[in-house]
Amino acid sequence: MKDDEILEEGEDELIELIDDDGNVINFKLLDVTEYKGEKYTLLLAAEPNDEIAEDEVVIFRYNEQAETLDPIEDENLLQEVFDFYQSETDEEDN
Repeated sequence: MKDDEILEEGEDELIELIDDDGNVINFKLLDVTEYKGEKYTLLLAAEPNDEIAEDEVVIFRYNEQAETLDPIEDENLLQEVFDFYQSETDEEDN
């Protein structure tokens, strides 16, 4: 995502991001989780598009100082954060 800036966050927790081609993609904020001292946002596409499946979770590292969402290139880290999030939500459900 180009610049990975949070452009707009409404009360309904919609976040607009701009992709590398300058297209605006709307996301729903699923949750924010902290893993190994870093905050991560878990997002779902708010509207159907060709790049992101309807049930696909997109994860960004949240940079609090710059108030930006930074992409994560490390597939292993993405999986670790997602697995951690799932284990946390499973514990809350029990």
